[in-house]
Amino acid sequence: MSDLKRYTDKRKKDDIDFAKNFDIGYEEFKIGEMLKQARVEVGFTQEDIAQKLHTKKSAISRIENHAQDIKLSTLQNFAHILGKELRVQLV
Repeated sequence: MSDLKRYTDKRKKDDIDFAKNFDIGYEEFKIGEMLKQARVEVGFTQEDIAQKLHTKKSAISRIENHAQDIKLSTLQNFAHILGKELRVQLV
């Protein structure tokens, strides 16, 4: 187990607010990172995606780096452009 993992596990155990905010922030980060990895895997730049979504490169950067409050339709369109399928699960 890494030092970072031990640290975050301990903080989450000791501080309920930290745990809640950490988990929310991590989920937002994970969504953006998954989009970025899929984009790179396909060989598209942020500019390529922006043109296809009729938006600016800075908007794609925000989605990838701060994936919060993204409309579901934007996620669906992003996935479609990459030739991917978007799946949402409640677990």
